[in-house]
Amino acid sequence: MNEFELINDQNIPELKTRARLYRHIATGAELLSMENDDENKVFGITFRTPPTDSTGLPHIMEHAVLGGSERFPVREPFVELMKGSMATFVNAMTFADMTTYPVASQNVKDFYNLIDVYMDGVLHPLIPEHTFQQEGWHYELDALDGKVSYKGIVFNEMKGAYSSPDNLLGTYSTISLFPDHPYGYDAGGDPRTIPNLTYAQFKAFHDTYYHPSNARIYFYGDDDPEERLRSMAAYLKGYCAERVDSVIPLQARFTDAKRFEYPYDPGDSSEGKSAKGMVTTNWVLAEGADAQTAMELGMLTHILIGTPASPLRKALIDSGLGEDLAGNGLDTFLRQQSFSTGLKGIDPVKAGEVEQLILTTLEKLAKDGIDPETIAASVNTMEFRLRENNTGQFPRGLSLMLRCLTSWLYGGDPIARLAFETPLAAIKRHLADGERYFERLIQRYFLENMHRSTVLLRPEEGYNKRIEIEETERLELAQTGMSENDLQRILDNTQQLKKRQETPDTPEALATIPTLSLSDLERQNKLIPIDIQTLAGCEVLYHDLFTNGIVYLDLGFNLRPLPQDLLAYVPLFGKSLIEIGTEKEDFVKLSQRIGRLTGGIRYGTHISAVTDSAKGTHWLFLRGKATLEKSQELMAILRDILLTVKLDNRERFRQMLLEEKAEMEAGLVPMGSRFVNRRLRAHFDEAGWVVEEMGGVAYLYFLRELSEAVDKDWSSVLAKLEAVRKVMITQNSVLVNITLDQVGWNTVQPQVKALLEELPVVHTELPVWQALRYPSFEGLTIPAQVNYVGKGGNLYNLGYQYHASVMVISNYLHTTWLWEKVRAQGGAYGCSFVFDYLSGVVSYLSYRDPNLLKTLESYDNTANFLCNLELDAEELKKSIIGTIGEMDAYMLPDARGYTSMTRYLSKITDEARQVRREQVLATTAEDFRKFGEALKALKDNGLVVVLGSADAINAANRERGGWLEVRKVM
Repeated sequence: MNEFELINDQNIPELKTRARLYRHIATGAELLSMENDDENKVFGITFRTPPTDSTGLPHIMEHAVLGGSERFPVREPFVELMKGSMATFVNAMTFADMTTYPVASQNVKDFYNLIDVYMDGVLHPLIPEHTFQQEGWHYELDALDGKVSYKGIVFNEMKGAYSSPDNLLGTYSTISLFPDHPYGYDAGGDPRTIPNLTYAQFKAFHDTYYHPSNARIYFYGDDDPEERLRSMAAYLKGYCAERVDSVIPLQARFTDAKRFEYPYDPGDSSEGKSAKGMVTTNWVLAEGADAQTAMELGMLTHILIGTPASPLRKALIDSGLGEDLAGNGLDTFLRQQSFSTGLKGIDPVKAGEVEQLILTTLEKLAKDGIDPETIAASVNTMEFRLRENNTGQFPRGLSLMLRCLTSWLYGGDPIARLAFETPLAAIKRHLADGERYFERLIQRYFLENMHRSTVLLRPEEGYNKRIEIEETERLELAQTGMSENDLQRILDNTQQLKKRQETPDTPEALATIPTLSLSDLERQNKLIPIDIQTLAGCEVLYHDLFTNGIVYLDLGFNLRPLPQDLLAYVPLFGKSLIEIGTEKEDFVKLSQRIGRLTGGIRYGTHISAVTDSAKGTHWLFLRGKATLEKSQELMAILRDILLTVKLDNRERFRQMLLEEKAEMEAGLVPMGSRFVNRRLRAHFDEAGWVVEEMGGVAYLYFLRELSEAVDKDWSSVLAKLEAVRKVMITQNSVLVNITLDQVGWNTVQPQVKALLEELPVVHTELPVWQALRYPSFEGLTIPAQVNYVGKGGNLYNLGYQYHASVMVISNYLHTTWLWEKVRAQGGAYGCSFVFDYLSGVVSYLSYRDPNLLKTLESYDNTANFLCNLELDAEELKKSIIGTIGEMDAYMLPDARGYTSMTRYLSKITDEARQVRREQVLATTAEDFRKFGEALKALKDNGLVVVLGSADAINAANRERGGWLEVRKVM
């Protein structure tokens, strides 16, 4: 293409990719074209967007540019894409100094449709003032004699973020290191500062930074590389080069370490326990553009804190000064990379001891040396990750794009960070020569580096309340200064904004959004091979898939033989298998062995309802992976941890317990909807209450009680753990799931058989489980400025008969009614409608929601919305396409094998899946109305769980006459 000049053309053998870097001649925009055979294609356009304050301007702009553009003048093009796309990823992300807009799809037509909408959105957005108000902030007033309030989606999103102590600590730690820099502000936005942002500033920001001259454009996958250039040339036509002052400067180096202290709300500690603090010690390290520097810092981070046995992490946990590790480790998404670690759950007066312990430990490691086994384990682990390139559900191409940007954004070579063989070989060569390689890095980057800060997050009961009072006083002061005309304008604006939000897009506007046709969809489901075999009397599920020489082995242990009172011990028992040690190896040596010889072993649970059954399927899994050459070592490790785990280690078990408790507490705010959903579903079926007991609010209460029991009656706790082992680790309870090609399976099969034959044979009668009862209407209070509102019920028990059209309807509700009522109008960051067709349980869930009763009212009005819906053919088509996209989600080989196994356990046959697909494809508008009728029963029969602000929950209780049973979680 004449519009682009080729800068670099390079093959990357380790990624089986040809990478070509181009420059757009007219604008200077750079385009990286990654050509390979990955069908999960990725596109992204990224702009440098350094903030100059903490109003959240880059974040609000990220939301707003996808809210209507010149060629696609609908209210929410982003939502319209979600309705009717086969996308495997569609989103946008704000970082400390950049905003990126990536999409991914396996369908080439869909892929370029997504690109079309995104490119017009970022380059030619409408961004009128009402979009700024909806996405950012605005004054809201419902009556002239009422009180003015703040509303806005980002405003409430960040209220949620600022209610999370872990998020606060991460934000303050970064700010502490970069006081004279764009990183010294919160690009996401501080809720106390967001209302300072004006529409004029908002518009000027787009005019300044959203220009092709400030863009990095990225393609990845198996689409036509020439079409990439042709399409981009068309979008960039007419633009000229422009000087955009967006260079990210370097922060001047500190000459002395600094200390900072900030308050946070720990919740109510009226039960006699002192509130706990959190502390990190943080360093600015080096610029991240150099590939070897980036790799060695990644390895060093893994050595220091990457596993429970890592020396710095172990020193911190062993100290007893806190409950769990704090800090984000290595932050690579900054021009100058940073490192952060510390402890949460500390006595605030001991923050200095934590800092000194970190420094002393690093000094000792630099002086006395790092255990070579630890180094070998970390190097192997990092190398395995690079070669496997397993990004889970996250598209591989997107992960690589983000890696490119860590150098590309700052003027470096994007390809250099992708080709890992050369820097990896260099590091290995240094180690093979006997150099004190990582010790020298500790000396350079930590001990001799005074660009350091220590940040203490100090508990202050009622801090959130004080922030709310300050917000109220600020609003009252603003309202006092408003004339009657000012108030009338705000009232009129509130009504106009709601009217815009409620006014549907015209058919002509909606028709501008490109979509697929139903004829573009595959009529048949994608199948995953499964062969059911028997080895040593145990059931084996084998999936013949190409895995590039990696063995993926899942060992499942049936929980059903366990007495009910032992279920809550299962997650900690699973953790103990790989983190407590064996009869011959303490947990440090075991961790080193796992790291040196395998790609990792982790534990997890799978609990689900079963087709046409009141009973569930409940399993603990050990999930291991290794190269085929190391499969024998993987089997040997699994044998040792299953047969010789040494559970009688009270101190190590206490550490794991406190870490688990701290992680659960830290997850309450960022994952509030998940906790609400689990609590709701615990009412309706066996799998629901088992999940709650092993991973919900009930489990958190159990962990708190267990932490006291470990100190007071360890022998009883140990007896429970031994009972779990005796019942579960048997040939009678085990299931094997293996994903590997046939040649590899021929090698591994006898190894698996030998492992299974060593397991004891124990016949256990299945105990009786009794469903647990929880309050039907429950308010769970946490120190948060927002809420997570859930309502649910079992539609099968209310007379509904399943039809797969409900999947289409769920997709539609999420992107229309609930999006508009709860997010756009209500100001919540998100809302979802979840239906489990195996159990019949449905739940409405909101996320970072400023409302409570208003949200429940929207839930209750959903049935009437569906019954009265006039659904046109185009809207129906889009929802069907979006649903098929979810059904055909892209999966890597290990995920395919695991998914096939979960379907088998829940008795989901390929034939039943095909019937569901056909019902989805045949969905009609009448199906929407029928489901609306079924939902009507939920209005009066649904149960409610709210996790959130005590003030909001208590206010709702007063209005509704005490209908919620209130319980404090934090």
